[in-house]
Amino acid sequence: MSTVVLPRIMEIGGGSIVHLPRVLQSIGSKKPLIVTDKMMIQLGYLGKLQSILQDHGIESEVYADTVPEPTAVSIQSGIEKVKGGLFDAVIALGGGSPIDSAKAIAVMGKFGGTINDYRFPRQVNKQGLPIIAIPTTAGTGSECTRFTIITDEKTDEKLLCAGAGFMPIAAIIDYELTISVPARTTADTGIDAMTHAIEAYVSRKANPYSDSQAIAAMKLIGPNLRKVYHDGNNKAAREAMMLGSTLAGIAFSNASVALVHGMSRPVGAFFHVPHGLSNAMLLPAVTRFSLESAKTRYAECARALTFAKLTDNDDTAGEKLLTTLVDLNESLSVPTPAQFGMDKKHFFAVVETMAKQAEASGSPGNNPKIPTIAEMVTIYKQLWNG
Repeated sequence: MSTVVLPRIMEIGGGSIVHLPRVLQSIGSKKPLIVTDKMMIQLGYLGKLQSILQDHGIESEVYADTVPEPTAVSIQSGIEKVKGGLFDAVIALGGGSPIDSAKAIAVMGKFGGTINDYRFPRQVNKQGLPIIAIPTTAGTGSECTRFTIITDEKTDEKLLCAGAGFMPIAAIIDYELTISVPARTTADTGIDAMTHAIEAYVSRKANPYSDSQAIAAMKLIGPNLRKVYHDGNNKAAREAMMLGSTLAGIAFSNASVALVHGMSRPVGAFFHVPHGLSNAMLLPAVTRFSLESAKTRYAECARALTFAKLTDNDDTAGEKLLTTLVDLNESLSVPTPAQFGMDKKHFFAVVETMAKQAEASGSPGNNPKIPTIAEMVTIYKQLWNG
């Protein structure tokens, strides 16, 4: 038995951003708060959004101080804004960070408290302000997940918050908003989406519904990830990645992520690595660790991603998955921890803490092979030793 939670409305396709007024009308919103970041202002996306709303007589206010990898402090002014204004919806515009920020602002602006009050394993099912998510990267899938991740700066810990209260009521999935995304961000967010699909498929919480979404996502992402990295103007590849990212989000929101994400969050919190990049660093090593415990499932991933032939047996497909993940990181210029500029001494000093934080997030418990703290420490160390 599975409980599936989805956005109530999804507008999908190039140019679908023009349907925002209709979406707001359908939920009875007359005064939304747009939560975004400075990049969306620079690119002109915020201006475009506001003029679409103005044309329909809808007034909006803006909170644009969200930061990459949001923190408790970075969302606080947004929460105050919600508490002080008469907003009836929150529109999230941007990549995963503005969307995650908007989710926390919509819930905490209504119910108060600190982000620690909302951390997993608590399930937040009370509805805050309705959220309309408009992603501008093909990556996090946050527009259709019941999760948000906010860093507590006091402890340098990324807190996973979960529950139906964080699920957007509507998502507008317009791939044209991703055309201007630079190659590095395209790669990082694309690998994040691919990781979501793989982890949802091998997760212990996988179910027939999430499986169908994960496989569909992999078929879209596998053949197109390199294409969009090398040519950002390839519209067909951008569209495939955008839909793949959304399907992967639906898959992991309903099956949970596993060890890669569990171990990735502490790396991001301690060393300020973009989320997709820390996933990419870990994906080959974690897949190698887990492969024997779900050989058939990983083989099916390899075939769906087109990394293996449909005729390859499970052993061959599994090996091809491992080698392709390593090759992919090279062709997408994913840096090693040293190349990224992490301090090795500091890294080795905090590996134990990172492993404990990973375990506390609950995600490693969904992995086909559930690791001990010591095994996670070994995988972290492998990032340096190759």
